[in-house]
Amino acid sequence: MSLHTLSVGGKHYYKPLKQQTKTYSFNVYCNMRTMLNKLFLVSAVVLTTGLSACAQKQDKKEEKPAKETTQIIPKKKMNWNPLTPEEERVIVNKGTEYPGTGKYEHTTDKGTYTCKRCNAALYRSESKFDAHCGWPAFDDEIKGAVKRIPDADGSRTEIVCANCGAHLGHVFLGEGFTNKDTRHCVNSISMNFVPDQK
Repeated sequence: MSLHTLSVGGKHYYKPLKQQTKTYSFNVYCNMRTMLNKLFLVSAVVLTTGLSACAQKQDKKEEKPAKETTQIIPKKKMNWNPLTPEEERVIVNKGTEYPGTGKYEHTTDKGTYTCKRCNAALYRSESKFDAHCGWPAFDDEIKGAVKRIPDADGSRTEIVCANCGAHLGHVFLGEGFTNKDTRHCVNSISMNFVPDQK
């Protein structure tokens, strides 16, 4: 066994070299283990933070609306008219009134049809015709008053008030009822009628 010599103030101390090596190795081992533990903790924090940031970024991507949806952001909700439960079923929840039950199906008076929810002008009586379908029919809207939105399945096109997004009904093309070849099939419950002043 070799000895390690240490001289202090003229006195010599001898320690076995092997023992010193063991102590040194143990200290290095402890320091390395402490360092690895710290590295592991730092890595865990960085990884957790990174995953959290990725998750938040992914959530933000999911919040982006589709190119065209049937949901319209209203312009002036505070000025809306109160709705009955049946009106809400049709106008807000995109329902349909029963055919032949609407009060404007056979109306022939001159005037303007307005949105039940926000009072925006939608149709003129000159565009109304009898399509014998159970709902009021129009072959044209007041310019810019009605927005067309394809249904999710692509089979029909929904029509909504361009001002507040109230569901009006559906539009159909190519049926040949009028020269404009367009039929806005509108729920009476989605509209009010304002007669022309005489």
